[in-house]
Amino acid sequence: MSSARIRYAYLKGQTWLYRRNYPKEVAALLGQQALKQSLKTSDAKVARQRAAEVNTRYESTVEQVLSGAQSLPKLATSGASDWSTPSEVALARLRATLQHSEPVRYQVKVRSRLTVDQAAQQYLVLRQNELRPSGFKSVRYSVDLFRSLYGAQKLIELTRDEGRVFLSMIAQLSPNLGKSERTRGLSLPAAVDWSKSSATRITGRTQRRIWSQVNHWLGWCVYEGELEVNPFTSVRFEAKVRHHPYAIPSDKEVKQLLGLNDPEIGKVLLVCLLSGMRSGEAAGLLREDLVVKGNLGHFFHVRPNRLRQLKTDAAERMVPVHSVLDTVLSGLPTSGPLFPDLTVNDITKRFAQIRRALGLERPGLVFHSTRKWFITQCERTGVPEHFTASLVGHKSARSENGITYSIYSSGISDEQKRDIIDQIRLPT
Repeated sequence: MSSARIRYAYLKGQTWLYRRNYPKEVAALLGQQALKQSLKTSDAKVARQRAAEVNTRYESTVEQVLSGAQSLPKLATSGASDWSTPSEVALARLRATLQHSEPVRYQVKVRSRLTVDQAAQQYLVLRQNELRPSGFKSVRYSVDLFRSLYGAQKLIELTRDEGRVFLSMIAQLSPNLGKSERTRGLSLPAAVDWSKSSATRITGRTQRRIWSQVNHWLGWCVYEGELEVNPFTSVRFEAKVRHHPYAIPSDKEVKQLLGLNDPEIGKVLLVCLLSGMRSGEAAGLLREDLVVKGNLGHFFHVRPNRLRQLKTDAAERMVPVHSVLDTVLSGLPTSGPLFPDLTVNDITKRFAQIRRALGLERPGLVFHSTRKWFITQCERTGVPEHFTASLVGHKSARSENGITYSIYSSGISDEQKRDIIDQIRLPT
């Protein structure tokens, strides 16, 4: 069934997506052009039903905005289905209750009167509907640091001096901030003061991430007409950025890790080693994500579900189940989550404990290293890079002559995927 037969919905990859533009006056107030939402299904019939639900919420939202109401109707929150994302449905409580309590008026927006705090709030409300939770958390942290320092200042009064001060202050932050309740939500001055008790500082890479996210927000302010130019473009970022790539486990280390047969993460460790999945992808597997493809056997369907979203669109994929995993999977729940008691945090913390217990303390050896081990095994058996990319969900897979396969190819066949997975061997 083609995407044109479901109004306001279209099929991207193997997932139906919904998009419907708001009327101009509604878009101006809400700060976004359209309602966009994943319908979280590949089934056209289910997508049609869910698109109808989203249409109802869309129409209610438009009606409420045009009538001057201060919040979304109850249907948009309490009546939402399990597949819906609350932040998308509530539209951030109708843009933080439309900012003001007086009736909505549609005059031309007055420019240049926003404070830093107000501009940051508008930006964050917008971004929380566009980013996955982990990405939004990072953006919010960076912007909140800046607004905690200059929140009361008018946006148009920002100069490069404020940027230089901000850069100098984030360079003084400790990497232990936020690891306890006491240090969460501190303002930038308070965070700097607390960091004085620690000898370590955040890396240049983390500083650059915070700086670039603040600059992205200011770029958005320019785009929205609140600023003529980003005042920080002439501020030099001078911290040295050193990349620390993940280590690749040796065969001896893999044998040690698997030899423990850890009751907590032993099974998910084996799944990731033999499929190249990220920890979050494996922890979010459901029994219904296991599909049978005739004589090719079982495949993992890595896709968004009620437990987790995916890192990128390219991360949605089919990965053959290695024969070694047949016994493992038979001992897991027959319905629902395959690893119901595990979160990404549980997996990474337990791996760190195992690593210390085995004395595997070399830099960069983390649970994500299992993914690098899988990719390395593919490389050693002569698998082309763009084939491996299809299996592990990398976005920019290129062939030897530089062709980007996402543009010119529909991907490798299931038979080719099965052949690759069957070549992977655990160290003995």
